[in-house]
Amino acid sequence: MNTEQKEQICRLRKEGYGYASIARALGLTKSQVSAYCRRNYLTGRLADPNDGNTPGAAYCQCCGKPLMQHPGRKEMKFCSDACRLKWWNSHPGDVNKKAFYTFTCACCGKTFTAYGNRHRKYCSHACYIQDRFKGGGGHE
Repeated sequence: MNTEQKEQICRLRKEGYGYASIARALGLTKSQVSAYCRRNYLTGRLADPNDGNTPGAAYCQCCGKPLMQHPGRKEMKFCSDACRLKWWNSHPGDVNKKAFYTFTCACCGKTFTAYGNRHRKYCSHACYIQDRFKGGGGHE
């Protein structure tokens, strides 16, 4: 737990949030948050669970700055592109990459994988050129 997270725990706890909601917002375990709060005398009243306010929806997941949500738009999780990139680069295990496809090259027959493109035919640009212009003549 870094100093930034500790400051966020103090601030959220003083606003009345519970251990579990703070843990979800900061990517920590509930026991880490509750142990820190006990050590630093931050125990006490919990937030009303029916008020609809959750710290994960109101604060940047990276730096903890308050976010202004716009109705009718996708929920914001980060205050800026810099925070978004910083958070994703420090949490590579949370990336959900489902779009890996395996193919056999139409030119050389080699097996290859491509991310995000399920219509690939060639393993490389060189194979594409060779297969397209295999007649040898090309344009004259």
